[in-house]
Amino acid sequence: MARKVGIIGLGHVGATVAHGLIAQGAFDDYVLIDTNEEKVAAEAMDFADAAANLFHHPNIIVNDYQALADADVVISTLGNIKLQDNPNADRFAELPFTAKEVPIVAQQLKAVGFKGILVVVSNPVDVVTSLYQKYTGLPKERVIGTGTLLDTARMKRAVAQHFTIDARSVQGYNLGEHGNSQFTAWSQVKVKGQEIATFLSAAELAVLEKAAITGGHTVFYAKKYTSYGIASATIRLVLAIVSDAHEELPVSHYYEPLETYLSYPAIVGRKGIIERVQLQLTRDEEEKLAASAHFIQEKFTESLAVKKE
Repeated sequence: MARKVGIIGLGHVGATVAHGLIAQGAFDDYVLIDTNEEKVAAEAMDFADAAANLFHHPNIIVNDYQALADADVVISTLGNIKLQDNPNADRFAELPFTAKEVPIVAQQLKAVGFKGILVVVSNPVDVVTSLYQKYTGLPKERVIGTGTLLDTARMKRAVAQHFTIDARSVQGYNLGEHGNSQFTAWSQVKVKGQEIATFLSAAELAVLEKAAITGGHTVFYAKKYTSYGIASATIRLVLAIVSDAHEELPVSHYYEPLETYLSYPAIVGRKGIIERVQLQLTRDEEEKLAASAHFIQEKFTESLAVKKE
């Protein structure tokens, strides 16, 4: 059977995700949707221009929600990144925009009978993932946010640079919100086969944690957007889904113990979230996770008010 993916929002991130998937021939059919019809048409033409130099043939479909009816995966990258271009802004600066757009997109997905996996990248991702699940009515395990998969990569980059090793040789996670209340679960981080605390003091770990969390700001304020890091995380998640990889990933999913969407390791496959991994966190880390969950819940409640305005 042909594999099909939909990408809603062809800005910097959506276009980069589309290019990455197309370049490696991950799907047969690509449904590209954006309210900026000129932009999405231009992206489709650009991909068509690339086709002669690719090893796989992509079928490109533009602005057709009906084509998403049998999609394996739909990726939401819609947003308004310009709202974050303020030194005092954070990912929640986009919430007034995304909170109004999500119900519209969700209704379209319901109308065509989409029953695949919904992958959410749009910020603030934990709240937006919650909104998508509420408005689409899809089972919770089939609505997944990229969450701290990106933040974990940033942590691994910071740790790897410190130890002069490859980032893929660092084990561990950032957990909680994809935002300011996230934290690195140092009890889970290992390098060179040992817990990282074997090598570094608490003060040194704090410096690395800050470097990981602020890494996105460094990229954003220089480029005015981020793209490659989040696109790579999204592609990894999507490939784990369509290949039924049963891969362990720290992604935003509904975490029953704290009754909210947040990032925590889970086994991911074709059915979405297959199983939540059980970590042995320290008491301090459990408290940080609970505080992050409470923050997300508050913002989710606020977002429902935005929809009603």
